[in-house]
Amino acid sequence: MNTILHFMKRNYKLLIVVACISMALFAFNIKSSKSNDPEKDKLLLELLTFVIEKGHYSPATIDDNFSKGIYKDYIVALDPSKRFFLQSDIDEFSKFELQLDDQLLNKDLSFFNLTYDRLIKRMNESTKIYKSVLSKPFNYETDESFNVDYEKAPYSKNLTELNDKWRKQIKLSTLSSLVDKQRLEEDKKKNDAKYVVKSFEALEKETRESSLKSLDEYFSFIKDLDRNDWFSVYINAITGRFDPHTNYFAAEEKERFDVSISGKLEGIGARLQKKNDLTEISELISGGPAWRGKQLESGDLIMKVAQGDGEAVDVVGMRLDDVVKKIKGPKGSEVRLTIKKVDGTIKIVSIIRDIVEIEETYAKSSVVEKNGLKYGVIYLPKFYIDFENPDGRDAGKDIALEVDRLKNAGVSGIVLDVRDDGGGSLSTVVDIAGLFIEQGPIVQIKSAGRKKEVLYDKDPKIEWDGPLVIMVNSFSASASEILAAAIQDYKRGIVIGSKQTYGKGTVQNVYDLNTLVRNSAVGDLGAIKTTTQKFYRINGGSTQLEGVHSDIVMPDRYSYLKMGERDIDNAMPWDKIDQTSYQLWSDNSNFGQVIMNSKNRITQSPQFQLIEDNAKWIDGRSEENIYSLNITKFKIAQAQIEEKAKKYKSIVDYKNDLRFSSLPHEIEAMNQDSSLKEKRARWHEALSKDIYVEEALNVLDDLQSKAFTNKVLPVKVKKDKLVKS
Repeated sequence: MNTILHFMKRNYKLLIVVACISMALFAFNIKSSKSNDPEKDKLLLELLTFVIEKGHYSPATIDDNFSKGIYKDYIVALDPSKRFFLQSDIDEFSKFELQLDDQLLNKDLSFFNLTYDRLIKRMNESTKIYKSVLSKPFNYETDESFNVDYEKAPYSKNLTELNDKWRKQIKLSTLSSLVDKQRLEEDKKKNDAKYVVKSFEALEKETRESSLKSLDEYFSFIKDLDRNDWFSVYINAITGRFDPHTNYFAAEEKERFDVSISGKLEGIGARLQKKNDLTEISELISGGPAWRGKQLESGDLIMKVAQGDGEAVDVVGMRLDDVVKKIKGPKGSEVRLTIKKVDGTIKIVSIIRDIVEIEETYAKSSVVEKNGLKYGVIYLPKFYIDFENPDGRDAGKDIALEVDRLKNAGVSGIVLDVRDDGGGSLSTVVDIAGLFIEQGPIVQIKSAGRKKEVLYDKDPKIEWDGPLVIMVNSFSASASEILAAAIQDYKRGIVIGSKQTYGKGTVQNVYDLNTLVRNSAVGDLGAIKTTTQKFYRINGGSTQLEGVHSDIVMPDRYSYLKMGERDIDNAMPWDKIDQTSYQLWSDNSNFGQVIMNSKNRITQSPQFQLIEDNAKWIDGRSEENIYSLNITKFKIAQAQIEEKAKKYKSIVDYKNDLRFSSLPHEIEAMNQDSSLKEKRARWHEALSKDIYVEEALNVLDDLQSKAFTNKVLPVKVKKDKLVKS
C-alpha cells in the first residue's frame, strides 16, 4: 500500500532529533565506498534505529519479542516457498532468534552474513537441481501429490528431500501447462479436421522447455541482486516490526517511490525489462521523448548506452537497475542507445531526455447518459503530488479540473472512484474533500505526546454541490479512507463498495538519510519512511484496522479473504479521540431511502447473488492446497473445478447497457495519440462491464429525486478548540 505522506514543518521535536543525530554522525569516519561495505551497513543500522526510535509514533521495545519478529519475517522473506534452506540451516539460524535485538543495538552483522552466504550457496545448488529435474521427461502416471501450503510445510531434511520438493513443484507447473496444451490441441482438431495433433511426447517436452526458460529468467533476476539488495531485505525485516508501513528505501527504491507518488520522472520514457542477459524495451510511455521520436518500439534490445558524445558502454549482462541509471538523466541531456531492432538490424538512436509523465498515475474522467441525464465518473488511482515542484501536477488540482470539466459538460451527478487507491499525499485529500463542502475540518491528526491537529478546507467555494457517490473497495486505503470518511461524516455523499476499506489510519514521513551524515564516502544511503502520526475522522473515530464501512455494501469476490490491515500481526491498534466541530450537509434527507433502494436492488440482483456465492467458493478453495501429480486424477479434479466455475462465468461476461465516452479535451488529445485512444477505449469497455459502477449510477439516479443545494445546517456536535493547519 502507498502511504499517506505528510511533510511536517513544525515538528520541532523531530527536527531536534535529526539535528542531534547529524552532529553525532558528522564525526563518523568512513573509509570505503566499495559495494559490500560493512561500515556502511553498520551506519545504516545506527541511523535507522535512532530515527525510528525518536521519530516513530509508538516505537516498539527492542527486546527478545522484537528479535523473534525480525527472525520470522526475515527467514520468510528469504525463502517463502521453503525451497532453498534445509532444516539444518534453520537449526543453525534459530540460535540467533533471541539475539537479533542485541545484534541490532551492537551493529553486529554476523547473523546477516551467515544467512546471506548460506542463501547464495543454496540458490546455486538449486540452479543445478531444477536444470537436472527438467533434463528428462516426467512420469505423470505415478500416483503422488504436492502440497502448496508452504507456510505449514516443513523444511527439507537433506538435499535429497530438497531435490524431490523441487521436482514435485516443477512437475505440478508443467502438468498444469501440459493439460492446457492438450486441450488446445483438441480444440484445434475440432476446428480443423486436417490438423495433425501434436504427440504427448512433443507437448511434454514443450512444457519442460517453457518451464526451464521461466526458471532461467527468474534466476537471472536473482543473480542480479547483490549483497546490498539482500541487506535491504534484512533491514526491512527490522523496520517492519515497528509497524507495517515503516520501511527502508535503498537509493533505487527511493527513486521509484518518488516516481510513484509524483507520477513523473526525468528520462526517455521507456519501460524496460530483463530478458536473460539483455535489456528489452517493453513499453514506450505516451508523450515521452522515446515515444515522440518514433525510433524505438517494444521488443527492441538495448546493447550499449552512451552519454552525449561519450564512449558507448556495453550493457549486455548488466543489472537492470544499472542500465536504468545510465539511461535516465536530467532534462535536456542526450543519451545514445545502440539498439538491436526486432528485425535483427543494429541502430544507434539519439534521444534528448525530458520530463516524462506517467499517465496511468493521474485522475481521469468519463461521461455516461442514463435515463435522460448525464453523469460523470472520475477515477483516481492515487493521491499523487510533486513535493519538489509546488506548481507541478497533484491530485487536488487535477480532480478540481475534472469536476469543472464535468460541470461544463452538464452532468447531474458525480461518481468518484477510489477503488484500489492505496493513498498518497495528505494535503491533496484536504483539497479534494474541500471541493464538495463549503468549508470546515477534513481530518484530525495526532502525534505521540502532542495535541491533535485539525486540517481544514478553508475555501468557502463549493466546486460541486450536486449528488455525489464515493466508490471504495477493500484495497482503498489511507488517503482514500480519509476522503470517504469525511464525505460520510458530513453526510455530503454516499459511500458505496466493499463492507469496509483497508484500514490504514497512520501517517508516514520520509527522511533522506544522506542529509544526516556529512562528507559520507559510502554512496547513497537511501531513505527511511516511518510512521509519525495517526489520523482520525472528524467524528473522532479512527480508520485504523476498521477502515470506512460503506453506506451501501456490494458483494465482491474477495470479501472473505484476509487482506486488510486488521489481518497483519504488528499493525497499530484502533483508538478514538474527541470529535471536532463540523456542520452536516443539509440536503441528505433522502439518503435513507436511496440507501434502502440500493440495498433492495442488490439483494434482488441475480448477478450480485452470484458474486456473493463466488466469494464464498473462492474462500473455500483457498483452503485446498493438495494437488495430484497423476495426470488422470489431476484432469478429473480440474474438470470438477471448471464445471463449478462455469456457474460464475457470467460474472466476467457481464455487460451493462451504458456507453461511456471521453470529454472534448480528451477526444482532441486522442486524435493525436493512438496509445491514449486505445487506453481510454479499454477503460470505457471495462466501465461498461462494471456492475459496481452501474449501481453507483443507479444511486445517483435515486438522488435526483431531491435537488441538491449548497446550504449547510448547523448540527450540535461537541466543540473543541480548533487548531489551524
